[in-house]
Amino acid sequence: MRTLIYSAFVSLDGVVDSPGGGSPSEQHRSGGWTFKDIEFLPEAYAIKASEMEEAGAMMFGRRSYEAFAPIWPDIEDFAVVKEIPKYVVSISLGDDALVEGWGPQTVLRSLDEVEKLKQGDGGPILVAGSAELARNLSDAGLIDRYHLLVFPVVLGAGKSMWSETDKDKQMLKLVESEAYANGILKLVYDVVR
Repeated sequence: MRTLIYSAFVSLDGVVDSPGGGSPSEQHRSGGWTFKDIEFLPEAYAIKASEMEEAGAMMFGRRSYEAFAPIWPDIEDFAVVKEIPKYVVSISLGDDALVEGWGPQTVLRSLDEVEKLKQGDGGPILVAGSAELARNLSDAGLIDRYHLLVFPVVLGAGKSMWSETDKDKQMLKLVESEAYANGILKLVYDVVR
């Protein structure tokens, strides 16, 4: 069984919206909050490189795919994931909208298809961005691990990584943590089943 990891830049109040600035179609009023007024320390971002090197596949929601797909294939920092499979969970994205030259890509039409993918063989599946998808995956009990970089900022509004669905309590086990001089916290949690 494959591990499904949700990786996020998150504000102290749980907002994951537009951390790098956002796409032109989606713009948070504080877009780019991960680098505005916060000192850049490479060690705080080391988890991003390691998770991409370890990923056996990547998964996106439609909006995040549409934001990342035109850009990521040409960014040298993301070359390590160029040839691994990419999955887009969407009921509206057509197969003809998948970009050329970014390795194998498949559109999954339901969370049942995500669950079936998890049952197969292969390395971890990394979900990047994709707040709505993360909420749906969490509510369905499909996320196994969270990689969170928590930033010392309160945004007050924006897309949350958590839904407001009334569901049973879910326990998480802290497996790794680190605090950095710029106020960022790295928190890695496994979902307790």
